Amino acid sequence: MPTLQLILLSFIQGITEFLPISSSGHLIIVPKLIGLEDQGLVMDVAVHLGTLLAVIIYFWRDIYRLLFSVVKIFLNTKSQSKVNSDFLLLTKLIISSLPVIFIGLLLSKYLVINLRTLEIIGWTTLIFGVLLFFADKLSMTILKINHISFSGAIFIGLMQVLALIPGTSRSGITMTAARFLGVERQDAARFSMLLAIPAILGAASLKSYEIYVSGKDFMVIEAGILVSLSFIFALFAITLLMAWLRRANFTPFVIYRIVLGGILIFIAYKAPEFNFWSYLEAY
Repeated sequence: MPTLQLILLSFIQGITEFLPISSSGHLIIVPKLIGLEDQGLVMDVAVHLGTLLAVIIYFWRDIYRLLFSVVKIFLNTKSQSKVNSDFLLLTKLIISSLPVIFIGLLLSKYLVINLRTLEIIGWTTLIFGVLLFFADKLSMTILKINHISFSGAIFIGLMQVLALIPGTSRSGITMTAARFLGVERQDAARFSMLLAIPAILGAASLKSYEIYVSGKDFMVIEAGILVSLSFIFALFAITLLMAWLRRANFTPFVIYRIVLGGILIFIAYKAPEFNFWSYLEAY
């Protein structure tokens, strides 16, 4: 794979995985529009591992508290209220993760592959961008992450299933669901990113199994570059988003989605054979 494509693939996955703009959609539409070959399963796993490492590094304190809460429960030490708070949050994250894992395993080969079109991605980018706008503007901002109820966790988990449709955005739909529940913007993003860990791990594991079954060669150097670059880009994106949400809202991401969705819908219906490089050469 050319070096430029490695950098581009890492940039797309790293930046878009945690921003509410759809990484899967961008990974489909960018190669199509500029005429690049499909990166393959090995490269998909590599960029997913890079983004997984980024979210683990950024939220290592949260992850430590959540995992150690299990130990504290069994040892029954220190503040029981604090133990319960972290342990309950971990339980809610697990509950929220189950629907997309089960449905993803059932439908990944039979449904999602038929939805990887510019038309579908254009409409999902537009529709779920508008939905994020209404959730962010109309919902009250009253809840912290630990105030999310079990029913709220189930709601977020069911909404996350929609992310199996390319262009929806896993981070976008889970943040939208959390905002509809009245969760503060930063905590909505925090819950979404912690929820990304089992989601990314599950997707990477499934694709790794497909690689193992197919017997494809593992390109160590290229994969290593992708892991490293996607990690750097993803860590930057997470830091940027969390800093932005301290003082602002989701509107810039909504505007981006509406514009991008409109462009993709136009191309899908009016110029289905559009190629960016051919367009530049014509001028």
